[in-house]
Amino acid sequence: MKVGIIGSGGREHSICQMIKNSKKINEIFCFPGNAGTEDIARNIDLDLDNFENIKKFILENEIDLIVVGPENPLVNGLVDYLEKYKIKVFGPNKVASQLEGSKIFTKKLCQKFNIPTANFGIFKNKSDSKQFLKKSNYPIVIKADNLASGKGVYICNNENEAHSAIEEIFDGKFGKAENLLIEEFLDGEEMSFFTIHDGKIFKNFGTAQDHKRVLEGDQGKNTGGMGAYSPSRLINNDLEKKIINKIINPTLKGLTELGCSYKGFLYAGLMIVKNEPYLIEYNVRMGDPECQTILPKLKTNLIDILIACCENKLHKIDIEWYDKKSLCIVLCSNGYPDKYQKNVKIKNFDQTKLKKNEFLFHAGTVKQNGEIYAIGGRVLNYVCLSEDFKTAKENIINRLTKLNWVNGFYRKDIGYKVIKQ
Repeated sequence: MKVGIIGSGGREHSICQMIKNSKKINEIFCFPGNAGTEDIARNIDLDLDNFENIKKFILENEIDLIVVGPENPLVNGLVDYLEKYKIKVFGPNKVASQLEGSKIFTKKLCQKFNIPTANFGIFKNKSDSKQFLKKSNYPIVIKADNLASGKGVYICNNENEAHSAIEEIFDGKFGKAENLLIEEFLDGEEMSFFTIHDGKIFKNFGTAQDHKRVLEGDQGKNTGGMGAYSPSRLINNDLEKKIINKIINPTLKGLTELGCSYKGFLYAGLMIVKNEPYLIEYNVRMGDPECQTILPKLKTNLIDILIACCENKLHKIDIEWYDKKSLCIVLCSNGYPDKYQKNVKIKNFDQTKLKKNEFLFHAGTVKQNGEIYAIGGRVLNYVCLSEDFKTAKENIINRLTKLNWVNGFYRKDIGYKVIKQ
């Protein structure tokens, strides 16, 4: 069987690696992939906005299944386009992808179906937004409505910070902004809750805690994710039932009323306040780096699960997991999430000799003349499975110390809430 994976990050490399483990797989194509996928697949440099060329390549190479990793192609309707040509695709369609494509779409769904979420207001211009701030309590959360690669969320502690956020969003920092969202700050702890869907039923697909802030102690600017651990320390049977009954099921009901079923991964970003879940946002794909953190724990072969979803047969699959703790640390280019140097060679890369239960997933990398170069802000993802989070983190730090990449940095405190010093 031939599989194609859309995307170039650590998420896509981890999906590629887990699929490669199946004996069913003859060949994998990554569009465009990275230095890590190049070792186990064919990297194809195609414009992901040119659906016609993607479709043409898929048909000419007789690819049996396409897995869409990142949000942009999903929100732009790649699944709908390919399905018109009878191409098997794993991922939600354009309507369902509005759960991530528009935060306002999701908030209105929450309003209609009584899904617990922060109170909010929607604003179309700077003046109305700033007027609202005069009667607001701080801290307050301001969000770009459109896709922002995980960076369009501001937690503002005062009016100056809030004004700055409004200016940046409406001035186009995350693309043209017709609306922004201002919502109350929920004082709790975040959790990522994942499910996988076949259009009829869904099954749980693990939990994680992502570290978004660039600096240790969860300080500094938002990033795409500096590391994660799984499972979340917050999950319990009672909370899981609340998440499914109060958040996931009503969301699926809302989509059904829009004439839409959901197929693919669904990632609920939650705030847990005294064991009660509140929806912060939805992502319509696996998180990054949560995906890299969760997939190594998967015992059932990933390709079997994805095929079952595409054929509405998820009920026939038992999803089994290794009883391990998983932790991921992301190595980033100096300067990230602001300006950083590109095309920087990663020396000492041959020092990365992995042991059992250790994984390395590439993100912003390319291979040139047998050498690895960093071309992105997030560069490498080191993951370790262990009986406890502390051991997992120590093993990863040991790997990163040996690599000793002077042009990069990483957070040394990933998992600090679950690791007793």
